Amino acid sequence: MTVAPLAATRRFTLPPDLRQVGYRLFAAFVLCVALAFLSDAFLTTGNLLNVLRQTALLFILASGLTLVILTAGLDLSVGANVALSACLAATVIKSTGFSSLGILTGIGCGALIGLINGVLVTALRIPSFIATYGMLWILSGLTYYYMAGETIHGFPPAFRQLGSGHLLGVPMPVYMMVLFFLLGSWFAQRTVWGQQVYAIGANPVAARLSGVPVERRLVLVYTFSGAMAGLASVIILARINSAQGDIGEELTLPAIAAVLIGGTSLFGGSGTIGGTLIGAFILTLVLNGMNLLQINASWQPLVTGVIVVLAVWLDTLAVQTSNRSE
Repeated sequence: MTVAPLAATRRFTLPPDLRQVGYRLFAAFVLCVALAFLSDAFLTTGNLLNVLRQTALLFILASGLTLVILTAGLDLSVGANVALSACLAATVIKSTGFSSLGILTGIGCGALIGLINGVLVTALRIPSFIATYGMLWILSGLTYYYMAGETIHGFPPAFRQLGSGHLLGVPMPVYMMVLFFLLGSWFAQRTVWGQQVYAIGANPVAARLSGVPVERRLVLVYTFSGAMAGLASVIILARINSAQGDIGEELTLPAIAAVLIGGTSLFGGSGTIGGTLIGAFILTLVLNGMNLLQINASWQPLVTGVIVVLAVWLDTLAVQTSNRSE
C-alpha cells in the first residue's frame, strides 16, 4: 500500500477571520460596481474623496469600539462622548487661541469618559450596556446644559486643515485612518495586550485563571475607545467649523454598525481592525449611494438599523453553527 505524501494531501485554508475579511472585500467591490452603473456621479473624484473622508471619520470612531466589542462589551456613549469633547475643545480653542490645547482637551476628555466607563464596568460590576447607556444620558445632559443652546464657530484655518484639508490631493483624515489602522492591527494581532483582549472576549474566566489582568485590560480598552471618540470629535469640529450640543447624536449607531458589518462578534473574541475598516467603507458606500440616487434621507437610519439587525443575526447563526460543530 502506498501512502501519499503529507504535502500532497494537505489542503490550504485561510483562517476564519481572513476569510470573513475576504467576503466583505468582495461585497464592497460588488457594491462599488453596482453604484458605478446606477450613478454617473459615483466615480467622480470629488465623490470618491468624500467617501474616503466619511469612511475615515467612521473608522476612527469605530476602531476603539472594536476593541470593546472584542471583549464582549459595548460602548453606547461614543456619540455623546463626541459631543461633549467637541464642545469643550471648541471652548478651549476660542478662549485661548491655541489649537493644540483644544486638540488635547478633546482627546483627553474622551479618554477620561472612557476611563470612567471602564471603572463602572470593572469596579462596580455594572454590565457594559447599562453603564454606557447611562453615561450616554449623563453626557448628553451635561453637554446641553453647558452649551445652553449656543453654537461655537469660527476656528483657525490651521486647525480646520485637520478635518477639511488635503495633502497631495488626499483628505487629511484618510492619513489618520491609515495610521490608526496600522497601529490598531499591530496592537490587536502582534502584542501580548492585544491577544489578551481576544482571550477576555473568548472566555474571561479562563483568561483570568491564565494570569490575564482582566479588569486592567477592560479599563484600557474603554479608555482607548473614549480617546478615539475624542479624536473623532476634534476631526468633526475641524470639518464643520462649529460645535453645538447635538453634534454627535447620530454617530453611535453607524459606529456599531461598522464594527458588526466588519465581522466583529458581539459575543466577543472574534474580529479584526481590518474588518472594521471594510465595514466602515461598506456602510459609507450604502449611505453615499442613497444620496446619489436621491433616496430620502429619512430612510438612512432605517437602512442602518436593518444592517445592524442583519449583522447581529448572521453573527448569532455563526456562533450557533460553531457550537453545534464542537
